[in-house]
Amino acid sequence: MTTEVDELDVPTPHGPARVALRRSGLCSGLMVLGHGAGGGIEAPDLLAAGEAGDGLSLAVARVLQPYRVAGRKAPAPAAQLDESWACVLAALTDRFPDTPQVHGGRSSGARVACRGAITAAPPPVGVLTLAFPLLAPARKDGTRPDRGPEIDAVDAAGIPVLAVSGDADRFGVPSAGEHREVVTVRGDHSLRAKGPVRDAVGAWLEGLFPGVRELPPVE
Repeated sequence: MTTEVDELDVPTPHGPARVALRRSGLCSGLMVLGHGAGGGIEAPDLLAAGEAGDGLSLAVARVLQPYRVAGRKAPAPAAQLDESWACVLAALTDRFPDTPQVHGGRSSGARVACRGAITAAPPPVGVLTLAFPLLAPARKDGTRPDRGPEIDAVDAAGIPVLAVSGDADRFGVPSAGEHREVVTVRGDHSLRAKGPVRDAVGAWLEGLFPGVRELPPVE
């Protein structure tokens, strides 16, 4: 299978988002992935998920939020992240019309994908969460806000979810749900075990795209 790698900037109200887009000559679907709060699109688990998508001839778009494009490490407010994500989804939908989409990301990016999946048009056929941070870092009073409602809302909407987490993730691991499969691999929040992550994501994607394997290259 031959692939092209494109880098494109997508305008948003908060500055350009940058998309690294890898696609086959023929694609069976589109997977859009967002990064963690202080990281980027080269995180091991994002690369592993992308490799799993390659095996099923999905176009894979890894999205760098505007604050990271601008060189800032401190994450933007959630509302800005969500708005920028929606702009990217709209641009990619125009580029890949009538193509089934999987939305996802790691950590903060997984939260953005979950929030956006409820209102996305078209809705995704699945949501992939890598190292979903179920519990926020502890506040001064020791409490840890629960982010569970964000991922639970996707399950309640009937959208298939795969949650892949390290078994020693200090931010917790989501529980299985009616439409949510949970896979734990050895490791912590960084999810550096690329092989197990790739295998788990690949098996789940095969369920979303049954009968699809690598498509032949375009001559």
